[in-house]
Amino acid sequence: VQLQASGGGLVQAGGSLRLSCAFSGSVFSSHAVGWFRQAPGKEREFVAAVGWSESNTYYADSVEARFTISRDNAKDTVYLQMNSLKPEDTAVYYCAAKIPLGSNWYVKKYDFWGQGTLVTVSS
Repeated sequence: VQLQASGGGLVQAGGSLRLSCAFSGSVFSSHAVGWFRQAPGKEREFVAAVGWSESNTYYADSVEARFTISRDNAKDTVYLQMNSLKPEDTAVYYCAAKIPLGSNWYVKKYDFWGQGTLVTVSS
């Protein structure tokens, strides 16, 4: 499995960005995809995840109601729409994939990771 994250950039506080994660190398519809982020000097943290369908989405409390994760199974791509961005959202954002099994799968180990894309939110 290969994952390619894109869409990062510099945006002012209150602005929006949409990240994309392109999936290849296996059956996309069998995999769940999560977004994680790592700010300078901090540990990587869970942001959002989507299961086999958009009826199963999960968010960190810090981004709930501002970020929306979605997937397009025709394009083998997952998106993270980020609105009302804050300076504290500044981080390298990573997408990751796994077969979703068991409870709370979305915060447990992911098998495949993409390279990160940098999001910088200026105040």
